[in-house]
Amino acid sequence: MLIDLLLGIATTTLCLLLQSLLVVAALRYYARREHRVHSTLLWAETVITGLMLILIFSSLAQIAVWALLFYALGEFETLEMAFYHSGVNFATLGYGDIVMSEKHRLLGPLEAINGALMIGVSTATLSRAFTLVLRGQALSPHQAGTPPRPSKPKAK
Repeated sequence: MLIDLLLGIATTTLCLLLQSLLVVAALRYYARREHRVHSTLLWAETVITGLMLILIFSSLAQIAVWALLFYALGEFETLEMAFYHSGVNFATLGYGDIVMSEKHRLLGPLEAINGALMIGVSTATLSRAFTLVLRGQALSPHQAGTPPRPSKPKAK
């Protein structure tokens, strides 16, 4: 049980690092395209969709990390079965159609906690982007909180 707890904490830490890297990548993606968000609704949707895809990839990568752990521990005969079970745990669905052995069953709830937290981080990131997009679409760039561009200094 102690070994599973340590494995779960280590895997959660790895997932947190992965999530952090991909959230930063998602926010950089958004920041580089923020000027397009204020131009048209189509550009806003394109930028938000790209951001969402990065965040989905982040969740899938974390599911894969947990699946590799389960597979390495011999919990599942195939990586596909381990990935499916991991996805069910990560998303906190709890189908129960495939269960882990008693030896490693503590890892399931640890992954569910990890998934709930990381999906929350992704939701917060996406919510912030939605707020900025909606504000940018409803208001002029100056009203949306975008500072006015400084004028060029006049030559003497």
